[in-house]
Amino acid sequence: MSSPASAPLMRVVILGAGPAGAGAAYRLRKTHRASVTVLEAQDAVGGNAGSFEWGGQRLDYGSHRLHPACDEAVLADIRSLLSGELLNRPRHGRIRLGSSWIHFPLRPLDLALRADRAFVAATLRDLVGRLIPGNDAEGDTFASVLEANLGPAICSHFYFPYARKIWGVDPVELSAVQARRRVSAGSFGKLIRKVLSSVPGLKKPGSGRFYYPRHGYGAITEAYEAAARDAGASVMLGWRVTSLRAKESGWTVRATRAGEVRDFEADLVWSTIPITILARAVSPPPPPPILEAAQAMAFRSMILVYLRLPVDRFTEYDAHYFPSVDVRITRLSEPKIYAALEEPRGITTICAELPCSREDPWWSMSDTELGQLVAADLTTAGVPLPTDPIDVHVRRLTHAYPVYLRGYEEHFRTLDEWATALPRLLTFGRQGLFAHDNTHHTLAMAYAAVDCLSGATFDDARWATYREEFESHVVED
Repeated sequence: MSSPASAPLMRVVILGAGPAGAGAAYRLRKTHRASVTVLEAQDAVGGNAGSFEWGGQRLDYGSHRLHPACDEAVLADIRSLLSGELLNRPRHGRIRLGSSWIHFPLRPLDLALRADRAFVAATLRDLVGRLIPGNDAEGDTFASVLEANLGPAICSHFYFPYARKIWGVDPVELSAVQARRRVSAGSFGKLIRKVLSSVPGLKKPGSGRFYYPRHGYGAITEAYEAAARDAGASVMLGWRVTSLRAKESGWTVRATRAGEVRDFEADLVWSTIPITILARAVSPPPPPPILEAAQAMAFRSMILVYLRLPVDRFTEYDAHYFPSVDVRITRLSEPKIYAALEEPRGITTICAELPCSREDPWWSMSDTELGQLVAADLTTAGVPLPTDPIDVHVRRLTHAYPVYLRGYEEHFRTLDEWATALPRLLTFGRQGLFAHDNTHHTLAMAYAAVDCLSGATFDDARWATYREEFESHVVED
């Protein structure tokens, strides 16, 4: 009889090397005797939370921060893996409301001095109105929930135009879940607490601050991936999964790279790729209602436009937010400020975020045309470029945000129940659970998945408890 030490290792194949996939690979190799293979379609890890180098700078795929709400165990691992390279930075952004610029996160004195007086008066009237019994019920849409809790002034000046830009539909077409999961200040009480959290004596630990790796946000996933490799995991880049076929005791995962086809045998498959893509990859295909549910669920795409400027800094602010519809981009960030860098001298890069559909004309614009679009938007917003860009670079994300259209809950429930019933397969992470989650949430999911594994047995009851906890996640702004 073979001893436990000589027994074959359980084979786990992880789909996707974003934070959830890389984090799960690291934890698995650290805590279990398992053979771990990670398949990543791109040539680098990190997914939408990754980084890349351009023009002598490390750049992120948009604006990313690690929030102080991060689980203590996860944060301790990140600190250790980054070997002291995790910075604790103050948040210093601003938001354009009408013709006024307001500090973001919001500050009481800044609001009092800079906010448009008519907007403030209307907001105060709405606040008083919320205190009167008999207000309208929340309803079941993004628009009705926010209007019932915040009133029309804040909704019409900020949340509704911003929603149209980010998700590409009218707020009445969005599910109420979008408001509850995506808007952390979704009531006057929460909004007031957020504003007061910047006041000395009322600040919570970490309020108004964020963590950021010195070498770009993607360094978090890169550190997890490197540690997983060091512990014996195999991370295979450039391998796109084309099919998953169930066997009696596991799965055969087929993947391709540059014309080469390989099959990977797995006792367990852990998927962090979009659940809609997972449904189309399983062979034989799932029943038509499953594929129809996957087809009905939408992701918003994103164009990231990087402008290299011949100046040390564009502004003093790390990020600018543009909710109004007269400006097409939604956010602008400056990586040098995030990372507290002085180098390279005389050069900085700014990143503009342009949510869109792949059917929009923006998607097929040239880099030069998109650079001109961003320059025009910044002029409209009152923060024109100090000079013409030296260069423009564009990256496109196909799955930037899940879109919670009204009725999506039933489609997701159908898809989720199907995936849950598949033997020896688990789907999790931002894409895997169609969730508006931050990086610290997705890493918590990865740690939870490993916690549910004992030997070759996965504790479904414990995972169900974790899933209930995941439902309480609210995106940190």
